[in-house]
Amino acid sequence: MSKLTTQRIEQWRNDLAKQSARTRSETAHRKLDDDRPRRVTANRYLTQLRAALNRAWRYGKIASREQWQRVEPFKGVSAARERCLTVAEANRLLNGCNSDFRLLCRAALETGARYGELTRLRVSDFNPDIGMVLIRTSKAGKPRDVVLSEQGVGFFKQVCAGRSGDEIMLRRADGAAWGNSHQQRQMRSACARAKVIPAVGFHQLRHTWASLAIMNGTPLFVVAKNLGHRDAKMVGMGGCWWHHQAAVVTQPPPPLK
Repeated sequence: MSKLTTQRIEQWRNDLAKQSARTRSETAHRKLDDDRPRRVTANRYLTQLRAALNRAWRYGKIASREQWQRVEPFKGVSAARERCLTVAEANRLLNGCNSDFRLLCRAALETGARYGELTRLRVSDFNPDIGMVLIRTSKAGKPRDVVLSEQGVGFFKQVCAGRSGDEIMLRRADGAAWGNSHQQRQMRSACARAKVIPAVGFHQLRHTWASLAIMNGTPLFVVAKNLGHRDAKMVGMGGCWWHHQAAVVTQPPPPLK
């Protein structure tokens, strides 16, 4: 670590920005011509490297941190902000869904949970007495409780009424469980019928929930907890709520129907 110079770190950062960036598509990977995503990635790795080196310096493993403190991230780049639906768009999307998929999308808009988290829910994971849904296995591998709004509690009561606790909560019309990537075609069809342009993926429902929750006055730490983030700083990473944080919201948005 003592051999790391400002020049070597800058060269490493620049080399990262020159690597071919790729993005997922349904059938294959394709290269991106825009170099902004590559610079965003390089900045993120630079931040992680500096954090590790700073930790080593604090514990006396490195005599000086002068070299890496001189290295600046790329300017004028930032992560893309995720598209969020308006309340009107969300309602149109729900109306454009098939009946079984509508329940799944409504659950996402009431919880901010991911597709995989929702498809693994059991009826017993909803607790109407405390108004929470238990996510047993999250992306981070840790369970978490999602606090529901009043309308969210009402929705899950309807979904779970009279059912056995060990049943899959959100199922397809034929009674089978939703599988990997089953949501993709359903979302495209629903967006087309609802005239949601540009179309969104299922993950944008998670960002939409966060954005609308904050507009409705939900504290950031509650939003972060529901999303499974370690702290409120992570809430802004998706970018949605930045569109609303500067606005003075005098009335909450109308409920989703």
